[in-house]
Amino acid sequence: MNANPSPAPSLRELEVEAEGREWMRRRLEEKLQVQADRHGGVFPPERMPCANASAPGADAVAHGLRGGRAARVARKKSR
Repeated sequence: MNANPSPAPSLRELEVEAEGREWMRRRLEEKLQVQADRHGGVFPPERMPCANASAPGADAVAHGLRGGRAARVARKKSR
């Protein structure tokens, strides 16, 4: 164990460290943006208009999300 604790960093040292972190953050952001532009995708994907756009709820029926009477009816047990 070290008997002499290191002195607290000076304000200038803290400023230099903060500037370095900000520079690294901007550099990383730029690199990630270049990769995203190259990939060309957006997440989550934007919804594309489809032929069934005039029928609202068509997706809900297909995915079983509508709470109609059929959703409340229990199945008969197989014997």
